[in-house]
Amino acid sequence: MKPDRSLIARFAFEGELLDAQPYGQGHINGTYAVRFRQAGGGVRRYILQRINRRVFRQPERLMHNIALVTGHLRRKIIAAGGDPERETLNLVPTVEGEIFCRDAGGDYWRAYLFIEGAHTYQVVERPEHFFEAGRAVGEFQRRIGDLPAAQLYETIPDFHHTPKRFADFVRSVERDAVNRAQAVRDEIEFVERRADRLGVLVDLLERGELPQRITHNDTKFNNVMIDDATGRGLCLIDLDTVMPGLSLYDFGDAIRYGANPAAEDERDLSLVDLDLDLYARFTRGYLQAAGDLLTPDEIAHLPFAAWLMTLECGLRFLADYLDGDVYFETHRPGHNLDRCRTQFKMVQAMEEKFEQMSRIVEENAELPTSTSLAAGL
Repeated sequence: MKPDRSLIARFAFEGELLDAQPYGQGHINGTYAVRFRQAGGGVRRYILQRINRRVFRQPERLMHNIALVTGHLRRKIIAAGGDPERETLNLVPTVEGEIFCRDAGGDYWRAYLFIEGAHTYQVVERPEHFFEAGRAVGEFQRRIGDLPAAQLYETIPDFHHTPKRFADFVRSVERDAVNRAQAVRDEIEFVERRADRLGVLVDLLERGELPQRITHNDTKFNNVMIDDATGRGLCLIDLDTVMPGLSLYDFGDAIRYGANPAAEDERDLSLVDLDLDLYARFTRGYLQAAGDLLTPDEIAHLPFAAWLMTLECGLRFLADYLDGDVYFETHRPGHNLDRCRTQFKMVQAMEEKFEQMSRIVEENAELPTSTSLAAGL
C-alpha cells in the first residue's frame, strides 16, 4: 500500500509535498522516498517505511530499540565532532512527537532523514569499499559498546540461535509441506553433516566466555552507506534487528555476504567463492575500529563466525524453500534454493581456506600470546 497524503501529513516533514515513490531493494518492509519542496526552492527527501508486522510482531519494541540506539549514536557522534545527520540514521517524529504512527489498517509507519550523497551497493564494486564496510561495522559496535544490552528488546526471538534454527530446519524437512525434500537431499545432508558445530557460539555465550553486546544482526554490505565523494563508510542502515547478540554475528554475516564476489542468489556456482583479499580488507577495517572493544575470545572466533553465519543463512533459505517460500520474498521459481546453494558454496570455500582466514585475523589483531585461533572446523 502506497502512503497517501493523509498518512504523510502525520509526520513532521518540512516543505510542500511533491511525491512519494517506492525506494530501494529491501525484501521485508515497504520503503518510499518522499520529496518535499523547501521554502528556498530546493528539494528535500525523507524515507518513509511501513514495518512488516508479519516479521516483526511487536513493532513498539522494535521502535524502542531503534530510538534508543540512534539517540545514543547521535550523542557519541556529536561528542566526537562528526556529522550526526550522515553518520547515523535519524528518526523524524510525528506531528505529535511520537516515533511512529499507525494507519487505519493497523500498519505501523516510521520516517527517517534521507542521507544524501551516499549509496548502498548490492555487491562490492570497489575493494576499498569493503574495508570501509568493516570499519563502519566496527565503529557501530564501538560507539554502542557502553549501552547496556539489557535496555533493548529481542525483536526476533532467537534470531541467530543457530541450534534452534537447525531444529526449525529439521521440522521443515520432516513436514515437507510442498513435497520438495526428496529433490534436495544433497543440500539437506550438507547441513546434517555439520550439525555438531552449530552450537559453538551459543554455548560459549551461555558459559559466559563471550560477552553479550548490542549488535546489528544484519550487516550485509548493502546495509552500509558509502559516501559518494570520499568512498568512506558512513553508517549502518536497516536497524530492525538491532538487539542483544554477539559481535561475532555482525562480523560473520558481513563476510558471508560481502566477501563473495558473486550475487547472493547466483545460479552459476563457479562464480561463488571466498575472496580472501576482500575478507582481509573487511577484517582490517573492522579490527582497526573495534579491536580494543573485543575480547581475545571474540577475536579468536571471527573466522568460525563467518563460517557459521553462512551455514545458518543457507539452512534458513533451504528451510523456507521446503516450506513453500513463505518468509523470504522470491522473484523466480527456485529462488530460495539458488540462495541456499550460493551460501553452501561459500561454506565449502571457507572450509578450504580456513587456515588462511585465521592467519589474516592474527596478522590484524593484537592478541595475548596465550590466545589460540584454534576455533576450527
